[in-house]
Amino acid sequence: MAKPLSAEDEIFALRLERSAPDLWPMLEALYGARAEYPAFRAALLKALRRAWADRPADLKHLDLKRDLEPDWFQRPDMAGYVFYIDRFAGTIPKVLERLDYLQDLGISYVHFMPCLKPRPGDSDGGYSVMDYRAVNPALGTMADLETAARALRDRGISLCVDLVLNHTAKEHAWAKKAAKGERKYQDYYLMFDSETMPKRFEETLVEVFPDNAPGNFTHYPQIGKWVWTTFNEHQWDLNWANPQVFLEIVEVMLHLANKGVDVLRLDAVAFMWKRPGTRCQSEPEVHMILQALRACSRIAAPAVIHLAEAIVAPAEMLPYLGRGRHDGREGNLAYHNSLMVQFWSALATRDTRLMTHVLGTHFPDRLTNATYATYIRCHDDIGWAVTDEDARALGFSGHAHRAFLSDFYDGSFPGSFARGALFQVNPATGDKRVSGSFASLAGLEKGLADADPAEVDLAVQRILLGHALIASFGGIPLIYMGDELAFTNDHSYLSDPSHAHDSRWVHRPRIDWALAATRHTAETPAARVFRGTKAILARRRTTPGLHAAHPTQVLQTGVPGVFAFRRAAPIGAILGLFNFTEGWTQLSETWARAEGASLMHDALSDHPVAAPQGQIALPPYARLWLT
Repeated sequence: MAKPLSAEDEIFALRLERSAPDLWPMLEALYGARAEYPAFRAALLKALRRAWADRPADLKHLDLKRDLEPDWFQRPDMAGYVFYIDRFAGTIPKVLERLDYLQDLGISYVHFMPCLKPRPGDSDGGYSVMDYRAVNPALGTMADLETAARALRDRGISLCVDLVLNHTAKEHAWAKKAAKGERKYQDYYLMFDSETMPKRFEETLVEVFPDNAPGNFTHYPQIGKWVWTTFNEHQWDLNWANPQVFLEIVEVMLHLANKGVDVLRLDAVAFMWKRPGTRCQSEPEVHMILQALRACSRIAAPAVIHLAEAIVAPAEMLPYLGRGRHDGREGNLAYHNSLMVQFWSALATRDTRLMTHVLGTHFPDRLTNATYATYIRCHDDIGWAVTDEDARALGFSGHAHRAFLSDFYDGSFPGSFARGALFQVNPATGDKRVSGSFASLAGLEKGLADADPAEVDLAVQRILLGHALIASFGGIPLIYMGDELAFTNDHSYLSDPSHAHDSRWVHRPRIDWALAATRHTAETPAARVFRGTKAILARRRTTPGLHAAHPTQVLQTGVPGVFAFRRAAPIGAILGLFNFTEGWTQLSETWARAEGASLMHDALSDHPVAAPQGQIALPPYARLWLT
């Protein structure tokens, strides 16, 4: 008679049974034809059991809680804050001294920007990782990370950490062994003995960093190999066609989960699978890998969710949240890049018709077991992802509109309020991306320089418009470090030789804690934006209709400057109304009531909304959550 399973073994067996259909078919499709597949499958199962056995008791309790409350990350009390540890607090232990600040703002999710051990020198902002199991020694230790995760958890704050999936630093132990000629580890990467295959691939590949890292391959005469290096020479692309790479990453992923990480931000996922004759982005195998990785988490650490970093067009992005055969089985979160781009486009043109078309045409009104990470700014540049097809649908040129947006936000367009910096200008295509802080792109830097109080006030209103939009559209709103204090561009990066070549450092400032200390008493733009952002997040927490599972239905207002959507909650609809102009405008009360706003109450300000002569008056950059 078989020995009865222990309670914990039974829980593992049940979770394995639950996720087996999401795991084994994907792995068999990817690796089943390889002779080593049976041994790989056994090793993976062993790794999952070991990770579960090693999982701390308090995290196992969290697993159970989140299994019973699978919508925990979709609830309106989720609000995120994204920061570089050194620029926010200095080190991981010192972050703990700033938790009161985060709670004051209303934060329940923090993203420690890349904190795993990077290569020395240029590390692509920390994304060139040489050791997945160690923390950047300048920031602390893995023990410090585990302590911080526990302290955050005690305050109801979830921790997000980056896990780079496409590549490692060339200084990683695997890469060093590959460079020394070890065949096992050379198969961890994409290495070629001649230039024949690299040239064939290059025919259809795009360059990610054409200014600083042209091409996608690097020749190393000392080892006689051409190595695939999509992003930078020091970042070697992993060979995900090798099942050992999958196994290694699963072990790393669960190691981080057992240290208390709640959200794994899976970096550069679109590039993971290579196929000649394609861009080698978002190939079908990528989605098989991501579904299998998520299944591994659900088996051995189900409290953990996955955020896919895929900054691509809507049709290409949505599958990272699960579409078709992967629906509800792939990622839990993905960045809503289109919402960000359309915010800036509408702000520059004072016209929301393109925004309404893109967001209403290309996105479903709801997702299965997933939601968006909504944001206005992040650590990266802004690429103007406006397609020629969408522009033609509105009767204008996509190329011309993208050029306009670049000129407007670098400040060179006549009458622009923005002050940004160009990033990775491509003369061949005309592509010009833009860097800049939220406040500077929204006009605050110019308003302060011109000593124009009216322009300063408009900039503050634009910032709060953006924060109210991402807090209500659907998903987890992410506030990028400094945006809650209206930080303008930090031009000091130009005097740092390691940063001067990369304009993205203009919007990666260090927190001014003296300024932050005045946030409740001063009448500065910083204090006004902080209090306004805090109020937005507080009202979000008390508005159950903003749960991410409720549909977001983009509406036609008939007023070009006003963007609108309906959150179709069972307890009553919420209309998000946003005036993208610096002038007063109005909407028909009859229209609003027909769309579900029967109470005529603004959940954002918690005040009734009057409609004299049947018109709802919207001040410059007004934002309403109308019920």
